[in-house]
Amino acid sequence: MHPFEKYLRTQDNSLLALSVRGALWFASFPYQAAVLCRNKAYEFGWIRSHRPAVPVISVGNLTAGGTGKTPACVWIAKWLRERDHRVAILSRGYGALADGLNDEAREIETLLPDVPHLQASNRIETSGVAVEELQMQILVLDDGFQHRRLARDLDIVLLDATNPFGWGYLLPRGLLREPLKGLRRADLVIVTRSDQVSTQELASLRTKVQRANPKAGWVESIHSPVRWRNASGESLPLESLSGKPAMAVSGIGNPNAFLKTLKDLSIPVIEQVLFPDHHPYSPMDVRGIIERASQCSVPPQSILCTGKDLAKFSSDQLGQLPLWALEIELKIVSGAEVLQEYLERVCQSIPDDSQQA
Repeated sequence: MHPFEKYLRTQDNSLLALSVRGALWFASFPYQAAVLCRNKAYEFGWIRSHRPAVPVISVGNLTAGGTGKTPACVWIAKWLRERDHRVAILSRGYGALADGLNDEAREIETLLPDVPHLQASNRIETSGVAVEELQMQILVLDDGFQHRRLARDLDIVLLDATNPFGWGYLLPRGLLREPLKGLRRADLVIVTRSDQVSTQELASLRTKVQRANPKAGWVESIHSPVRWRNASGESLPLESLSGKPAMAVSGIGNPNAFLKTLKDLSIPVIEQVLFPDHHPYSPMDVRGIIERASQCSVPPQSILCTGKDLAKFSSDQLGQLPLWALEIELKIVSGAEVLQEYLERVCQSIPDDSQQA
């Protein structure tokens, strides 16, 4: 969640809002220059990418946070495991906790216990560990579109249908990590949360993507709720919390999508506590959440969060209230055959074990 989101996503034309937008716009110029120089350095070969001995599938985005990279990585890794390929996920590990794992790593560990997840800022190094020590056959690079140090065989870019281009500006004025023309490097575009916009908006988005990259494959997906689960591994059916007042807590890139899902599940959210993405919950934060819950005019029957949040709380309850996380999965609603075609093409380049050895 952008720290100045309230000024960027509304039509607020107050002097304060205009001043904030202007200051952030000027601040985006040094960032834009750095991005341009770095991309040109790779394009001209001044900086070279390292190519591992096995295929690499990159899953990334144009904007900062909140597009659904973790569900996408989980979906791809499951697809590869179902075909008996040994796959590992590589990520930077932003916001790692005391044990060296961040919220995404803990969530992936829960959902994919048989898939190694290596976290480090040097992903060239972890790719070597995955191939040479763990004997992996294929690597999934999480949040890899701007990480050009590691060569990839398939570049997948996720676009959140609800805010695909981060208000149209580069950081910090908007959420774009690089200009829209960066899509030219993408092999495949997967639109997430496609059910949360109109058909016209989706068609307009596709037109913009095709203008930037006519050759990119197009896939539409949604984040489908699966069940409720707690830190002990217990689960509840989705409908079990419907109609029961609850408090929502989240520290993710797109909290509005989480809140909308709760609304779609007919859960009356009487209080919401939102933190920045990858927020490390402190004991003071927990006490504040419990106090907010006790002050609600209608007593909540539970506290609801995302899987990433649950990984950091590591508790079945906050105060006297049960804590449940909404488990979601990526569901392809259009272009499944396109996605599988791209993945199968990559799998054809997997070296056999004798070559890898």
